[in-house]
Amino acid sequence: MSNFEYASAPESKAIANISDSYGLFIGGKFVDPRKGKSFETINPATEEVLSKIGYADKLDIDLAVKSARSAFTKVWSKTPAKERGKYLYRIARILQERAREFAVVETLDNGKPIRESRDTDIPLAAAHFFYHAGWADKLEYAGFGNKPKPVGVVGQIIPWNFPLLMLAWKIAPALAAGNTVVLKPAETTPLTALLFAQVCQQAGLPDGVVNIVTGDGITGAALVNHPDINKIAFTGSTEVGKAIARSISATNKSATLELGGKAANLIFEDAAIDEAVEGIVNGIFFNQGHVCCAGSRLLVQENVADEILEKLKARMSLIRIGDPMDKNTDLGAINSKEQLKRIHEISKSGDAEGANRWSPECKLPSKGYWYPPTIFTGVSQSHRIAREEIFGPVLSVLTFRTPAEGIEKANNTMYGLSAGIWSDKGAKVLWAAKQLKAGVIWSNTFNKFDPASPFGGYKESGWGREGGRHGLSGYLKSDVKASK
Repeated sequence: MSNFEYASAPESKAIANISDSYGLFIGGKFVDPRKGKSFETINPATEEVLSKIGYADKLDIDLAVKSARSAFTKVWSKTPAKERGKYLYRIARILQERAREFAVVETLDNGKPIRESRDTDIPLAAAHFFYHAGWADKLEYAGFGNKPKPVGVVGQIIPWNFPLLMLAWKIAPALAAGNTVVLKPAETTPLTALLFAQVCQQAGLPDGVVNIVTGDGITGAALVNHPDINKIAFTGSTEVGKAIARSISATNKSATLELGGKAANLIFEDAAIDEAVEGIVNGIFFNQGHVCCAGSRLLVQENVADEILEKLKARMSLIRIGDPMDKNTDLGAINSKEQLKRIHEISKSGDAEGANRWSPECKLPSKGYWYPPTIFTGVSQSHRIAREEIFGPVLSVLTFRTPAEGIEKANNTMYGLSAGIWSDKGAKVLWAAKQLKAGVIWSNTFNKFDPASPFGGYKESGWGREGGRHGLSGYLKSDVKASK
């Protein structure tokens, strides 16, 4: 049977009205940084400079926190819950109305395929605002006491892999609970956060309720250490999460930390093989593997391992790599030069330690940051590629003989964010789910998300939950007294 060839189908960039420069969004308007510093954000697929972004230092952070505190004290904490919900509904509708614009900007700034920005990131971001808008006037029924109160001013730091979606995960529950926000997007992907600032203006959100400051890790540290922040919500690496925990340990600040992962995707011998292969591809190559819960460790029962690998290689050969703005692209650009360097470094350790590398034949673009879809076989649990989070399109394949051995290998990690189970026997799925030490477990699927479902991990994958009723708890002070 002949393979289909896909013609180029590029999405137009015309709808993306990216300014030459952006300031900081503080107190409901864009302002220049106090010291006038800026940095560039680029398109990782072409290395083209997209815009100059204002760099926030301690003075700017202080101004943003003061703006958020004033808005919390004078306006937002006094706004009726039903009215808060209306603002969130309005934001959600505007995100839907401007969905194509957001999708294009996200892809240009991040490097992910336009199909994923359009069909996953933006719709889910809007869905989180819709969902939390419904909670705004029902918090007394959320299980946190009769009169739960907001914590106050929240400092939020988001990563570069899902910029707008992570913004929605953070801002929507915070506002629904009655808090005000100072949010710092990732240095390499600030554009959709700054576009969201325009949405806040368009929705008529009171000045200072949402403040967006841009910069690097130094900016984030200034936000974490500001004395008038009541809570920190962070998504990112385990190393930075530990540093944040140490920084706030002697304060009264609370924290939600959603950190790294090294998820196991378990394929039992009775799994639907073709369906499982699609789940493997989605689990590791979605968003170039830039996913904290990516199924980066494939654990296959030995007696089906050869069949799985044969079909997986055939499926990987069909992955289309190239221009993220092409609607037919499956695998886009790596987000930054630094991340590409890390992927190369850890992958080379797999070669050095004796694992067997395989990638399909593919021509990578000459400009930009690219890495082919890659699998390593012959991997042992001691290999670096089986232990460390690579955060790229690289899959480590291990085998197991018995279900108990599969569970033991799956749990042999410092992380505990997610896992996948593939079996046609419900009893086996439930047994395995009970044994796995992971916060999110998928059955016969992978990378499925819903605003009503809590997300978070165990061990060094962080603490707290985001999404669902459970995710609201981190943004509320409960009047429920602990039982003795």
